[in-house]
Parts: sequence; structure tokens; C-alpha cells
Amino acid sequence: MDRLPRAVAAAVSDQGVPSRYSTPVAVDRRRLEEARSTAVETIDSNLEGYCDRFPTPSSTEYRYGTVPNTNGWTQGFWTGLCWLAYEITGTERFRRSAQAQLETFDRRLESGAIATHDLGFLYTLSAVAGHQLTGTPAYRSTALSAANLLCDRFLPAPGMIQAWDSMDDPRNPDNQGRMIADTMMNLPLLYWASETTGNDDYQRIADTHARTNAATIVRADGSTFHTFDFDVASGEPLMGGTHQGHATESCWSRGQAWQLYGYAIAAAHTGQEAYTTLACKLANYYLDALPEDHVPHWDFDAPAEPGIRDSSAAAIAVCGLDTLSRVLALASEQQTAYRNAALATLDSLAASYTTPATSNGLLTDGAYNTPEDDYDECTIWGDYFFVEGLCRATKTHRPFWY
Repeated sequence: MDRLPRAVAAAVSDQGVPSRYSTPVAVDRRRLEEARSTAVETIDSNLEGYCDRFPTPSSTEYRYGTVPNTNGWTQGFWTGLCWLAYEITGTERFRRSAQAQLETFDRRLESGAIATHDLGFLYTLSAVAGHQLTGTPAYRSTALSAANLLCDRFLPAPGMIQAWDSMDDPRNPDNQGRMIADTMMNLPLLYWASETTGNDDYQRIADTHARTNAATIVRADGSTFHTFDFDVASGEPLMGGTHQGHATESCWSRGQAWQLYGYAIAAAHTGQEAYTTLACKLANYYLDALPEDHVPHWDFDAPAEPGIRDSSAAAIAVCGLDTLSRVLALASEQQTAYRNAALATLDSLAASYTTPATSNGLLTDGAYNTPEDDYDECTIWGDYFFVEGLCRATKTHRPFWY
């Protein structure tokens, strides 16, 4: 990989460590084990209702509804939860459920309902995970088809993957040439495709997008825009903005978490120090902005009241911080701090943000889209990353992302 843009590389050269996490925090390991067991029981209780359908992105009064796999970006998280439950228990009904759901992912590719960068979210946690756990050749083929479609969204002039809509849809001109923070977590599908095929073109596209993202979405202080627009023809950067954050110049916490985890995964795949360094910068900004209980407000620049949290951002960050701790030198000050932060956050989620018994989800206080009053609910991706984090902390687990 080429070096990150000079301005960004200079900005990340002097890394500190959040002093709050330099020493271990008290973590109740038994509580984490119990949270993992409860999660598996909840997944099990939901299998019949979601045989070939999927939970809604967020809940209503802590109960998910159902949606088909015909559009949307979140279906892979439920299939990923089924694969995690299968990995944890070895119980065949979890495997059978995930395999039944994979048929809907094949049908979605055939239908053409794929005009989104979220192919990474959809197919990494369904097909790549399935291939990793079972070795089924058809799942590899499905994932590669999705990776090829994701490559088709690459715009050479700006050097980025367009996030939303078809590439030339005149009905949505504002989305032409728009990248968003979430895309960094869709790049693992391309890194995987490069590794499984030996074709470097997939990684070249992923690396080019990551460099463009570093030069535009990541700000000098380590905070992030949610969106960034480019002129498609010339490649000229136009402006940063937000779609779900508090304001254009604010830092939406879930976007920050996507970026942190995305660059940590890029470092894990490529071994590139520049990715590790940038992930540290993103992590430090995130950690420095956290409240006392380690779970962020939905936007780091939002008004203090009413104090809306986003447990899903916390769950994503747990997995990103743990990944980052694994790519750093063992026993280094940073490695220790990020591991401490991941465990402290996970313990806080398990202690204070789990759902009541009447819920079919796992975490409360998820903020899907706060500007549209969709918050303080379960989110299916928050539930997924919570269980992934619990697996990382309580058992040997090979993440599906790398």
C-alpha cells in the first residue's frame, strides 16, 4: 500500500494513550460469560420467527419486527448472529438457520437489489462467515459475486466507492460521488476476496478508498465526518457533511466507531503500519470523548441534554479496540490501553444496557437515526457486535472480518 496522504501521516505520527485506560479496570468475567449465554438463548428463541426473514433494523419497545431480504443493509447481522451461535455451541439448528437464510442472499444477488456499498455488511457476515465455518464452496462463490459488485461501485477519479444508489441514477443526484464513514467496514469483503483468489485488484480498490477516506473523512484532530462528496468526473473533493449526526462539523459516534474498526481490520489484513497508526488516532479521539460508563452519546458534539447514548457505537468500538490491540506490539502501552478500554466497555454494556426479558433483542439504548427520533431501542448491528465482542473476550474466536 502507498503511504497515507502526507498531511494525515504527519498528523498521526505522535500517538498518545488515554490515561484513563492505562491501568486495568475491574471487569466481571462471570457477567460476560452469562451475557454470552443469554445472547445464545435469545438467538435460539428467535430462530423460528426469522427462518427466511430478518429482524427490522431497530426495534419498537425492544421488540424487532420482520423484513424480507429484498432491500436494506442489516440482514447480514442476523445471519452473523446465527453463525456466532453455531460457533459458540456447535448446535446444528443454528447452522441450518444460517444456511436457509443464505438462500435469500443468493436470490437478492439474482434480483439486482444490490445498489449499495453495504454489500460488505450483507455478505461478509452471511457468505464469508459461512465459508469460514463450513468450507462450503457455494458460499465462497456467493461472496465473490458480491465483492465483484462492490468493485463496480468504485469511482476512479476521486478514488472511492460510492455509498448509495445506482451509479448513474438521475433521481438521486446528491448521492453521486458520495462516500460515507460506514464504507470502511464494507472493505473487509474486498480484502477477503483478494486473499481467497490471489487477485490484487480487490485490495487495490480497498486501499485506494481507504487512502481517500483518510484524506477527507478523517479530520486533523482524529474526528470524522459522516459523509463526503466528490465531483465524479474530475475527482475534486467538494465538502464533508452528515446524514445521521448532529451537525455538519460534529462527530457522529457510530461513524467514528465504523472508522476505528475499519482501519484496524485493514491493518490486520495488510500489516500496513499506516493503517494501525490512523486507527490509533481514531481510537484516541473516541476514547477521550467517552462519558464515565464508557458508552458514547450518539454524537460527541450533541447537546448534553437529553443525553442520548448509542450502545451500538460502543459495541462496534469494543471489536475495533480489541482488533487494534491485536495488531499492536504485545505488552506495549497502547496495546494494553486499548484492550482495557474494550473490556471496560463490554462490561458496562453487559451490566447496564441489556434488555428486559420481554425483548427479543439484546442491547437497549441503540440510536439508529436520532434526527428522525429513532433511538433508545435495540439495533440488530449493535446486538451482533455485542455478541462478537463477548466471543472475543470469553472464548477463542476468529472474527469473520479478517
